[in-house]
Amino acid sequence: MAKRTAIVDLGSNSVRLVIFEKSSRYAFHTLAEYKRKVRLGENAYNNAKFLQAQAMQRTLETLEYFKEMALKHKCKKILIVGTSALRDAPNGKDFIKEVKAKLGLNIRCIDGKTESYLGGLAALNLLSNIKNATTLDIGGGSSELCLIKEGKIQDCLSLDLGTVRLKELFYDTNRFEKLDTFLDESLKLIPEHFKNDKLIAIGGSLRAISSSIMDKNSYPLKTLHEFSYKLKNEKKHLERILNASVEDLYDYGIKKDRFDTIKEGALIFTKIAAKLGTKEVITSGVGVREGVYLNDILPPNKRFASNFNPSVKSLQDRFLGKEKTKIPHYVSLLFDELSILHNLDAHYKSTLIHAAKLCNIGSYLNFYFSNEHSSYFILNALNYNFSHQEKTLIAILIRSAGRKIGIYAEPFKELLPSFEIMSWLNFMLGYAKIIALNHPNESKLEFTLHNNSLYLYSTKNLNIPKDELKKLILPQDLVLVLNQKP
Repeated sequence: MAKRTAIVDLGSNSVRLVIFEKSSRYAFHTLAEYKRKVRLGENAYNNAKFLQAQAMQRTLETLEYFKEMALKHKCKKILIVGTSALRDAPNGKDFIKEVKAKLGLNIRCIDGKTESYLGGLAALNLLSNIKNATTLDIGGGSSELCLIKEGKIQDCLSLDLGTVRLKELFYDTNRFEKLDTFLDESLKLIPEHFKNDKLIAIGGSLRAISSSIMDKNSYPLKTLHEFSYKLKNEKKHLERILNASVEDLYDYGIKKDRFDTIKEGALIFTKIAAKLGTKEVITSGVGVREGVYLNDILPPNKRFASNFNPSVKSLQDRFLGKEKTKIPHYVSLLFDELSILHNLDAHYKSTLIHAAKLCNIGSYLNFYFSNEHSSYFILNALNYNFSHQEKTLIAILIRSAGRKIGIYAEPFKELLPSFEIMSWLNFMLGYAKIIALNHPNESKLEFTLHNNSLYLYSTKNLNIPKDELKKLILPQDLVLVLNQKP
């Protein structure tokens, strides 16, 4: 099992190196990431698609540097995939041979459908609750679409629509009179069954657009992965980007390194979204690189088990080690016993259990202010398979842990459920933590609800300090009774 694996995505515009580290069989996290804008496809699209000497030299030098970084990080495996510019180029195979001869690196040039599949595989495994959606990955030379139905990849498609391709063929040459025809011919290649209300946005251009929308709306989180928006609410913003001068793009939240191709990306996006009938856009922070990695480590069905989360397990592996805690067990018992009072949906139980699994993680950074540290871990390191709402709720519950929820929840209120729901979850986590901390023995505990009184009974003496219980915020006039049965 390769503990560290380097993945290189060799695109038409940028080359990226991501180093993934396994903490156990399927749990992993990103250890390092490097990006270079080498423009391998530069001037190729107006030169019969031939890769140009300067672009190849820049790419060769970058790959040499990436190899050094992979070795520095002690990677046992380096996987390199080449996409549109490389597969389109008549001299692409010559460049692959040159890289092999000079650097000893093997580049796998993948076709468009494989590129689409890898992006879809990453989204399906690392985004939350993806059942039916169409992914769109806009690159420098091509755009890939992957159809997901009933939680499975159904079809893959690649179109010769890319930001650098459009820039060189139409924008740089002012041949705008032919642009609409080119776009229309490409859009005709999208089959009707790719239509979907949900579009998963992959790639640098679409992430830049999502980032600008987050800035415009003063969104409370800075995490792009899982950020979603209604397309109809942002149409005017997209139109402003399309019609803006280069000097004005900064005013719309576009970073400088995207100025040269963002308008092309926004045009491709709006055209394809209209063709698909998109209503909601879900931003994916993962794509081909993660797809390559998952394709290498996952079992034959290419899916994680339904009850497995790679981020949760990775955090447990790295920071909690073999620590055993009864907190998840206790919150599960409490949730079930109190269900007649709280009447919460089952998905809140899952969220509560995840909070219980990770609530002590901050103590490994520092015992003091451990709840704050744990909350920070959640907001910044719980990367995969959690919506922003779920992740924020887990972080706030851990931060509160049965005490007053406080003003730190205020900035995130648009992502959080009602105060009543949070009160119940907050109490259950806090109570479970107190019991686990003060009753470490293996005696059997029983929770019983009777007439709004929650009885806790143990076959051995309960040594739970009453002053700790007094600090708990109890919902709905609930009464706690220790070491008695109703």
